[in-house]
Amino acid sequence: MLNGVRRWFRRATQRRSTRVTSEGTRFLFFTLAVSVAAINTGNNLFYLLLAMMLSIVMMSGVAAEFCLRRLEFHRHLPDLIYLNEPTTATLVVTNRKDRMPSFSLRLWDVVGEQEINRGLTVRQLMPGASRMLPYPLVATKRGRLPLGGVRVGTSFPFGLFLKKAYYPLEGSVVVSPAIVPVEDGLLADVIALGQERSLQRRGHGSDLYNLRQYHTGDDSRNIHWLSTARTSKLMVRETEAEDQRRVTVMLSMIAPRSHDAVFEVAVSMAASLVWELTARGYQIRTVVGMTVSAFGQGEAHLACVLETLALCDSVLPESEGPGLSPEAADSLIGEAGVTIAILPWGSRGLSSWRIRPDVVIDEPALRKRAHVV
Repeated sequence: MLNGVRRWFRRATQRRSTRVTSEGTRFLFFTLAVSVAAINTGNNLFYLLLAMMLSIVMMSGVAAEFCLRRLEFHRHLPDLIYLNEPTTATLVVTNRKDRMPSFSLRLWDVVGEQEINRGLTVRQLMPGASRMLPYPLVATKRGRLPLGGVRVGTSFPFGLFLKKAYYPLEGSVVVSPAIVPVEDGLLADVIALGQERSLQRRGHGSDLYNLRQYHTGDDSRNIHWLSTARTSKLMVRETEAEDQRRVTVMLSMIAPRSHDAVFEVAVSMAASLVWELTARGYQIRTVVGMTVSAFGQGEAHLACVLETLALCDSVLPESEGPGLSPEAADSLIGEAGVTIAILPWGSRGLSSWRIRPDVVIDEPALRKRAHVV
């Protein structure tokens, strides 16, 4: 029974809470003094003054309650934010009351049981009106950042009490690993290997790929007139697609608890490589533990890869799984591309990949990078 009472009290105080301000404390002290004087003297003037002061206390509670009722909140966040980089979140508050406006609103983000003051205030919100309140948001840990509800408070009308109400507004946002500069030497090696393994195929480009006979539906602008004159047949010029260089970034998930800091540097390194190579037009594939993505490029593919890296967790050596499936391992061997292996602890991840990487970033390099960054 006692636990039930505690849970009810916790829920009640979460939804509504009232705190006396410093001005309210002084006002209540004067009210108590006037009540003592009225009882001791029986003076009607003291009773009138006491009644007025008590009515002010009651009016404060009623007016504040009406200000906090029937409010509606929406939070707008990006799909992906980056570690330690400020982004802009937007909170939209709407007054759903028909006639009563709300005054002197102060808003807090609620994460768990902690109230975070974003400095958001609304002086006046008329019935049916909405207000957009942008504020900076900085994440200090990668992964999924949970965001709870919104607590709104007001000290209207006399500033004697700060009354708060809680509105549930559950949500979350994925926090990408930190994007840091990549060494020029490492990028130079990857670019050199990529140029050696670029794929030559038919597509849009400027170099000649093939000459063939004209087919119905071909673009007349591609007719090669010299070959047409020489063969007396309509010949069409096919161009070679631009280089589609491919890179596979492999991140080993095996790391003991003592290597948590090194593992975070490894995840950040993988994200930084993917970011930099995507900006240079590479097709990227990632192997994060047992998860193998397809080759892709562009912002949408980059966002998917960064989300995978943001939500990955290290695996203890004694909890290591069986490794990649034979089909996934064969795909790593069979497809072209430069392979980069990031190993935060030892080289045990290489055995499950069944591939010899072109570039290896091991634990000493990651520790050195951690000190530099």
